[in-house]
Amino acid sequence: MAMMKEVWHRAKTRIEEKVPDHSFSLWIEPIEFSGWQGDEVVLRCPTSFFRQWVTRHYLPLIQVEVEKVCGTPCRITLEVSDGNNGNGHPAPLPEQLCLPNVGDERRILSPLHTDYTFDQFLVGMCNHFAYNAALSMACEDRNDHAPLYLLSKTGLGKSHLSQAVGNHILKKNATIRVCYVTAEEFTNAMVHALRNDRIEAFKEKYRRQCDVLLLEDVQFLSGKLKTQDELAYTLDALYDAHKKLIFTGSYLPSDIPKMDEKLSSRLSAGVISSIDPPDFETRVEILRKKAALKKVEIPEEVVEYLASKLTQNVRQLESGLIGVAAKASLLGLPIDTELAESVVKNIVRRSRRVTIERIQKLVCKHYKLTKDELVSKSRKRAITQPRQIAMYLARRYTDQSLQTIGRSFNRYHATTLHAIGVVERHLRENGSIQKQVAFLSEKLESGNF
Repeated sequence: MAMMKEVWHRAKTRIEEKVPDHSFSLWIEPIEFSGWQGDEVVLRCPTSFFRQWVTRHYLPLIQVEVEKVCGTPCRITLEVSDGNNGNGHPAPLPEQLCLPNVGDERRILSPLHTDYTFDQFLVGMCNHFAYNAALSMACEDRNDHAPLYLLSKTGLGKSHLSQAVGNHILKKNATIRVCYVTAEEFTNAMVHALRNDRIEAFKEKYRRQCDVLLLEDVQFLSGKLKTQDELAYTLDALYDAHKKLIFTGSYLPSDIPKMDEKLSSRLSAGVISSIDPPDFETRVEILRKKAALKKVEIPEEVVEYLASKLTQNVRQLESGLIGVAAKASLLGLPIDTELAESVVKNIVRRSRRVTIERIQKLVCKHYKLTKDELVSKSRKRAITQPRQIAMYLARRYTDQSLQTIGRSFNRYHATTLHAIGVVERHLRENGSIQKQVAFLSEKLESGNF
């Protein structure tokens, strides 16, 4: 049983690398291992709706990653935790996925990751200012606090800090209406409202029934002009009402292509705080803290070794820690530097060996295309789809900028960002693209390309 729990932890780590931070924290992290019998792995979800949503959007990905870790075919069964649905009736929809009636006084609260608190966030020189800015907003009772924009690459803690603000505020006063939403969810909700003649209810929700707005991943607003217009009006209303606003993004608003200047200025109107990759001392403390939380006893020399080799982000550190613990458990080996070296070698080798050129070569081989076809101006689906997947893989597996990736495919920055967004949306669906990306990702991670 303990071994299968470790398998699920490892599978979750792999899944975390394949989905956006907010999606992982909302829909994957809460899933717990429940049992294992024969080829059936039983996982536990908090509510009936949660189970339905995960089944529809993530079950194929979960099955693929569990089978990769297990090394054998298996069946995934999702059950609902006892007692979470009251008297056995299905749980209600999370409120960020429905539109309240006009005048509805319910608190609009999207699911916040309960572990994303200030206590669980490790502070170092790389994130000290961002931490203090977020904590100040969470603790400040006055209503004229400047908006906060958290800027960082994936895996450095901007989602953690954003949700920590929401969790802290709700802990002090559960009646405060906190709305946590991603830019993509905001866009989808607006489209749904327009199609169903519910736009006034949509405006009511975000403009007049929201005390704290946590808006994640604003770079996904690129090119969505109608959504940008609506969001600009929404922010004006919230500014005028002195509400608290936090935005997160991977780029400065002014650097996001096809972003309206008025909205860009609103997003940049407050404090902009970047979060840098952690330094060595901070990486050591992160590993210590995560090891304690996961109840993994790890020698200090192994902690320092991992911290010295895994330098990109917190996610990579956690991947190394879980990999070492899982390998030791599965093989019955002691956790030492030799074991850590074998785990780190794969992680570092993967990040160093993968280049845009090699990704292009792999994609061309898989889809039977020439490189000239891949980087051509053709809009045929048989070419555009592999091209978008190649751009996504380049963004995920290399450190190259969007501009560099775009140039490698004869595309502009905005086109590259759009292509990556298209693939990320497909990954959240149960479709063939998800399987294709998983196959190509496995090739890249194994070095078999």
